[in-house]
Amino acid sequence: MMPQALILAGGKGSRLQSVVNDLPKPMAPVAGYPFLHWILLQCQSEGIQKVTLSVGYMYESIISYFGNQYLDIEIQYVVENQPLGTGGAIKNSINHLNEPAKSLLILNGDTYNDFQLNRMQNLFNKENADLVILLKKMQNFDRYGTVQIDANHRILAFTEKKFQEEAWINSGVYLLNTEHFLLHAPQKENFSFETEFLETHTTNLKFYASQQKGYFIDIGIPEDYLKSQEDFSYLAPE
Repeated sequence: MMPQALILAGGKGSRLQSVVNDLPKPMAPVAGYPFLHWILLQCQSEGIQKVTLSVGYMYESIISYFGNQYLDIEIQYVVENQPLGTGGAIKNSINHLNEPAKSLLILNGDTYNDFQLNRMQNLFNKENADLVILLKKMQNFDRYGTVQIDANHRILAFTEKKFQEEAWINSGVYLLNTEHFLLHAPQKENFSFETEFLETHTTNLKFYASQQKGYFIDIGIPEDYLKSQEDFSYLAPE
């Protein structure tokens, strides 16, 4: 069964203010469309039919553009009235889904990934996992932490950001067992998914890694945002 998707689209994009003014980060224009369009296009290509957008900063502009149906995808909105952190946003969205979901594909609204959902699902089902994370191989970087795994793709540890010539990073795409997440997530409203769930429960929950090649870009800094314009230009409308 095809899972629903949750896209975390509440970011302000403070580091992009020099090149993108007065827009939430997922609405930053890239090759003729809001960046969020490209993420939804990838969801459509993987057969996803229902998406929840967790929105916050200037959310009206997102709702106005995408509405409740876009690219044949049914869209639900969950509005953060105050910042909840990544973990709080996920928890809040799960509790407000129109239809309950035992598993949920989670994406970030400022990151594009070529992902193969079937590979993540196969691993998720085979290992009865609590979480499958999509990993991407990067070269010559210091912007991301890395992920250590064993021979069976079980995640052992998350390492701090430092310069790496080549390593696998957490790309921010997750297939999550929602019931187990709610059981183990902090009781507070505002918390970090990365530090207060992933790093806290690496040893006692079953986290697995799906290592996949393919295009990846995070537009969180001006340099990569400008790079995305060139990368997506071949798909731009005439």
